[in-house]
Amino acid sequence: MFSTHNSLYGKRNTLFTFSLLLILMLVVSACGASNNNKANDAATTAPAAQTDAPKDVAPEEPSVKTVKTVDGDIEIPTHPKRIVAEEYLGSLIALEVIPVGAPGLTLENYYFKDSLTGVTDTGAYGQQNAEKIITLDPDLIITGNPDSYAALSKIAPTVVIPYGDLKNVHEELTYFGELLGVEDKAKAWLEKYDGRIAAAKAKVDAAIPAEASFAIMEDGGKSTWVYGDNFGRGGQPVYQALGRKPPAAVADEIMEKQWAEISTELLDQYAGDYVIMTSNTRTLEDFQADPIWSKLPAIKNGHFYVWPEARSWYYDPLAVVAQTEELAQWLVSQGK
Repeated sequence: MFSTHNSLYGKRNTLFTFSLLLILMLVVSACGASNNNKANDAATTAPAAQTDAPKDVAPEEPSVKTVKTVDGDIEIPTHPKRIVAEEYLGSLIALEVIPVGAPGLTLENYYFKDSLTGVTDTGAYGQQNAEKIITLDPDLIITGNPDSYAALSKIAPTVVIPYGDLKNVHEELTYFGELLGVEDKAKAWLEKYDGRIAAAKAKVDAAIPAEASFAIMEDGGKSTWVYGDNFGRGGQPVYQALGRKPPAAVADEIMEKQWAEISTELLDQYAGDYVIMTSNTRTLEDFQADPIWSKLPAIKNGHFYVWPEARSWYYDPLAVVAQTEELAQWLVSQGK
């Protein structure tokens, strides 16, 4: 009995052990399969995670660009940092681009000279000092003088925008916004400009008859010059910003040619109901005392404004908005 029992017991132990080993093997196999599945899942899901990365990555902006000029296509920096400007400083300042150098005459501009503190004087307009400009290491030169191109272009890329090519404030700011890569600043500045001009014009329109004629003049002693809407002296503020007109008989001539030199015998023909006069030597009282000028209706009616060339000559965007508001204030006072 004992031996039979032991034999049966041994067989049961063997069967039990075998069953236990089989279960362990199944468990191990299941774990392995689970781990393989997880690895496979990870392998299959990893590429999906990569697809979440941005698809449209902006390409790096080029450091230079090509612009069309009167001297042909020119390669300039996309965002110039060291500009020498012989002209158009008002636009640069409006766009928060301060040059490293400019002619002494432009540094004295009544409307923005405070913004140019520390800017190097590069000499006389049209005859800038090349050696001094070279020391400034410019990456762009801007000028309105075609005669300067040959010398300046040997120093750095030079863009010539001849006088009168840009017809108004909007054209000028938009052009330089694109040239310098600051289009957003140009758009923002022009929006503010339009608001100020609209406010000034509304005041003038309410005070001065729409049919009143205006003349833009400069005193030359024995001669007098008359100007259009794009030659400084107040033409831009009066004719463009405020929308006023020259005397009908001479309007086409003045607007097409932009200037005319006349004798005192022709004053009646060219003088308007209102006269904006540039003079460094004569005051309003001088004109009122003059036997010829005093006969003009503009003098008799007190519609004669005299200012110096230091305030009237400039036609940049900063000057135009300031001049418009100055003249509007005077015109409103005359309409009361």
